[in-house]
Amino acid sequence: MTDSKIDEETPLLLSVEDPAAIAREESNEYITPLPKLQIGILLLVQLAEPICSQCIYPFVNQLISEMGIAGGDEKKVGYYAGIIESLFFLAEASSTLFWSRLSDYVGRKPVLLTGMAGLVISMTSFGLSKTFTGLVVSRCIAGLLNGNLGVLKSMMTELTDSTNRAQASGLLPLVWAIGVTIGPFAGGTLSRPHERFPALFGNWFWEEYPYLLSCLFSAIFCAYCFILIWAFLKETVKKPCPPQDGGEAPSDRVLEPVPPLRAVLTEPVVLSIASYLWLAFVDISLRALQPLFFATPIHLGGLSMSPATIGLCLGIFGLLDGTVQGLLFAKIIRRVGLKRLYLTSLFCFIPLFATFPVINYFAREWGRSPAVWALVVFQLTLNCITEMAFGCAFLYITSSVENPRALGSVLGIGQTTASLIRAGGPTMSTSLFVYTLENDWLGGAGVYVVLITLSIFGLPLARKLPQKAWEYK
Repeated sequence: MTDSKIDEETPLLLSVEDPAAIAREESNEYITPLPKLQIGILLLVQLAEPICSQCIYPFVNQLISEMGIAGGDEKKVGYYAGIIESLFFLAEASSTLFWSRLSDYVGRKPVLLTGMAGLVISMTSFGLSKTFTGLVVSRCIAGLLNGNLGVLKSMMTELTDSTNRAQASGLLPLVWAIGVTIGPFAGGTLSRPHERFPALFGNWFWEEYPYLLSCLFSAIFCAYCFILIWAFLKETVKKPCPPQDGGEAPSDRVLEPVPPLRAVLTEPVVLSIASYLWLAFVDISLRALQPLFFATPIHLGGLSMSPATIGLCLGIFGLLDGTVQGLLFAKIIRRVGLKRLYLTSLFCFIPLFATFPVINYFAREWGRSPAVWALVVFQLTLNCITEMAFGCAFLYITSSVENPRALGSVLGIGQTTASLIRAGGPTMSTSLFVYTLENDWLGGAGVYVVLITLSIFGLPLARKLPQKAWEYK
């Protein structure tokens, strides 16, 4: 990838190359076209992640109940389902840094191929599993063999430059939103096909493995992505070529050594990742708290929504959020600037958390009236703004890497620590929600006070970031 960052202190050096191109870039009139085929393949890889992770949600509780894992106690079904997902995050956290750093040595393409193969194996074995151990091992395979997210972001950075990187990163949430819509829909529609489509799947095999077809849908899509990666995706990590006459390799093909981890953790890298981790913790706390609040009875501090209504609200939010990110993210950054958008997105967590007790207050007084639904819409709109912070954090992290050979390592560190954060955040917020209600702490609003406080404490950290992305001379 050609580095398009401008060193304003050496205009004479740059003017020798292409002063017209530099002038266009500095005036924001020129945006490098995205490599559509390469970016398209990476977006399909991104799409595979939520499809595989979300497709089991419609049937996993019923699967556990039918297996008799909970011993007939329906209250424990959710507990075992939670174990499956928690172990997935822990397995992912233990392997992400390894895969990301390995990609700095062997290239991005082999690691993406391994990740896709791991997802094919994992989803197929999950659908064939007949024991709780089999389910756990299947999900752990996905976590251990799948380092795609960190490597994907590395390739996205290497395929773009400073003029079009925001545009490319804005597509990731859009694709994720599509995935979290397709995954549950396919998982629920294709489960128990011998009952839903007896003409096609009425034999004993599908009765024995009633959820295999849902898993095969994801596995086949991953196999398709595997073929596309193998056939069409170009490697972005430079390879050394044999020395020419005279014993020296061409200067533009010299492969620098991968730096040690200690050298990678520069101040810009640490600051960018630290801000991202705080964002990930607050966001995952919100993700776990929001559906719990929607489902909790009104007299206990919630909104008494049915599962179908909750799914509809979250599904609409997912599509709206993905559309906003994909269409507006890059335009907003060009208009208001990276840091201002980042700080605005982070600040919106404060009124977002404050809206929860207000919604419940109106619901206690007038039920789920139009005013309550207007507040829910307002809250979800604020949520769309907070989600823009992830695109900003991605731009800060990728630009903080001084040595391009360390890009995979840095993104791997970010993904690993974020996975650990996401494993603990939901337990903290939901447990605090229950504790607040049981002890009538601040009238049941104590959990929101804590989360608002955490949101405020993270702002000074973000203020230390530069106005634009990090730049190296």
